[in-house]
Amino acid sequence: MLRFLIRRTAHGILVLWLITVCVFALFFIAPNSVGRTLAGRQATPETIASIEQRLGLDQPLWKQYAHFLGKAVRGDLGYDYYHQVAVTHIIAQALPITISLAVGAAVLWMALGVFNGVLSATHPRSLADRGLTVFALFFYSMPSFLLGLLLLYFFYFKLTLAGFPWFPAGGYSPLADGAGPWAQHLVLPWLALALLLAATYTRLTRGSMLDVLGEDYIRTARSKGIAERRVIIRHGLRSALTPVVTQFGIDLGQLVGGVVVIETVFSLPGLGKTSIDAINQQDLPVIIGIVLFASAAVVVANILVDVAYALLDPRVRLH
Repeated sequence: MLRFLIRRTAHGILVLWLITVCVFALFFIAPNSVGRTLAGRQATPETIASIEQRLGLDQPLWKQYAHFLGKAVRGDLGYDYYHQVAVTHIIAQALPITISLAVGAAVLWMALGVFNGVLSATHPRSLADRGLTVFALFFYSMPSFLLGLLLLYFFYFKLTLAGFPWFPAGGYSPLADGAGPWAQHLVLPWLALALLLAATYTRLTRGSMLDVLGEDYIRTARSKGIAERRVIIRHGLRSALTPVVTQFGIDLGQLVGGVVVIETVFSLPGLGKTSIDAINQQDLPVIIGIVLFASAAVVVANILVDVAYALLDPRVRLH
């Protein structure tokens, strides 16, 4: 296990280094004038040159990259161009919001998706199976922004007009201000994400369970007189969760990196909305910092998924 973790960590570091090269190439070598963007269209060439000199953009590209990489290794992602706020501070402010959204939605979509998938697989071609298939296909094809707007329309606008202001239109209330307001502001974004992703997990769990329930060891367990519930949960579901865990690790890593559409629809100032604002302002240090953080989240999630394989399925060995 230790050798596996060391090897995967080394691979992850290599991937992150390649990402820094790609990000630097995209945002620093691409033809654009950061100095002109910051100074405005009416700025003189002297003002633009002064800004670029202050930001170090007048140096050779290899020096810019070496300076950028050296600071990134030390955890210094620079300062945003407009307010001179540390990028790490901006990420630290937005991260709790995105984590709250991602973790809460993950609990809902995993519970809903796995339960529906198991129910569908244990009752193939039944009315429940067909109904859950329609559910999965409907939400799988639903655009996230449309689902978010529909939830706001029915659960915020309509209920508020009816005198039941149970759900706010958007924004975020820190957990320090109370669990009630915190959950109240997040329940609609949670529901939007959970319904969208539960559709995928329903189909994934169903297919995996059908394959596992046809294995010889499942028939052997049933022939020994083991209770059907125990056969399904202890012997079948544990092995069937391997592809589900794979997808979960990827999805959760991407969500922690920023849920752009949902955060924008519900006005949540998390990493996704922060990245959109930075792109609109061409605030390169913030964009690069969020991209690197999101990449690190995906790399870590993939390592944890590989470790979870061996814990869920004894047939899997780490190499």
